[in-house]
Amino acid sequence: MTLNVDLGELPGEPEELYRLATQVNVACGGHAGDVASMDRAVALAVAAGTAIAAHPSYPDREGFGRRSVDRAPSEVARSVAEQCSALRSIAAMRGAVVRAVKPHGALYHDLSRRPELVEPLLDAVVTTLGADAAIVGPPGSPMAARAATRGLRWIAEGFADRGYAPDGSLLPRGTPGALIEDPSTAARQAVSLALAGKSGRRIDTLCVHGDTPNAVAIARAVREALASSGVLA
Repeated sequence: MTLNVDLGELPGEPEELYRLATQVNVACGGHAGDVASMDRAVALAVAAGTAIAAHPSYPDREGFGRRSVDRAPSEVARSVAEQCSALRSIAAMRGAVVRAVKPHGALYHDLSRRPELVEPLLDAVVTTLGADAAIVGPPGSPMAARAATRGLRWIAEGFADRGYAPDGSLLPRGTPGALIEDPSTAARQAVSLALAGKSGRRIDTLCVHGDTPNAVAIARAVREALASSGVLA
């Protein structure tokens, strides 16, 4: 079990988050981030020995990438390729490699709802980051099978700081219980997901959002709980 944190999205993000994470997902210009923020994130990840993933989104800075955007699949894929390429170039200048991709926000969810997006996005990932890049996404996503046919590794993700509905879906942001801000509650949920999975499906990695209030305390509690349970990789 690994711990991933979405970062490079806000100014002045605590450096401790880079040390607590197994992998940092770096915003690369679609919903947030620019050359300076990407370089800072890469530098901190390298210093911490933390793996680096691209965190591309719909090109929607105004909505922070959390709104579905009506764009042609080819246009979405082109934007994703540009975002991943930008981060790859910055990482290379610091001797680092971008080893995974985790789509952000609405794009993350739409890849399970809009099958026409999947192949163009996988093409963009392979073209920019290579066939060794892993894909992070929800357990049971139809995209997982498509990735497997290309030999791409799929990393099934659960969320330590988000509430789940009884059917296993995430509660929509803005609804009661959608965000978990209490570190002990997040830690308990993380251990449960790590040991039992979600809706009968295995979880490989757990996410803490860098913009969640109390993110450092949550990430620290989750990491300690996973380590104490003997499941932290």
